[in-house]
Amino acid sequence: MIVFDLVCRDGGHCFEGWFRSSDDFARQQQGGLLCCPECGTDAVIKAPMAPSVPRKGNQVVAAAPQARAHFQEQPGQPAPKPAEPDRLTMSRGKLPPEAMQMMRALAHMQAEALKTSRWVGDSFAENARAMHYGEREVEIIHGQATIEQAQELAEEGIEVAPLPFPVMNPGEAN
Repeated sequence: MIVFDLVCRDGGHCFEGWFRSSDDFARQQQGGLLCCPECGTDAVIKAPMAPSVPRKGNQVVAAAPQARAHFQEQPGQPAPKPAEPDRLTMSRGKLPPEAMQMMRALAHMQAEALKTSRWVGDSFAENARAMHYGEREVEIIHGQATIEQAQELAEEGIEVAPLPFPVMNPGEAN
């Protein structure tokens, strides 16, 4: 998965997006599937990002003096614990609490729904079509489809919906 910093052209709102590849981002952008979580516009582009360059294993980095002072124990008081990182943060600050609560609820609902759904991988469109036309038993499935395949399914009256969060092939998961 690739994490891109994104920005909407209309309001300049910055947020984060996770994609399988750069091509996946381009397909979703061209298909109008990306929207700003703050204002809803689909005029979303990649924000400039600095590359992440890891340090060599033999390099030691000293903490800034202010950071060391912040975590020093005060006499008679335990050292404060650093805050746990929140996975739902933006590159330029935290999401509003309401948005974080909504994203967690949405992620929970998706996870629960996937428990009763079968992964069909790249054959999602074929499976959905076969069930719609009575060629196989109806069941809840999830998998991968191109934007074109999803549009064709919708034009045929087959109900499909994109999942709000990326799903990995169960065979590729750790």
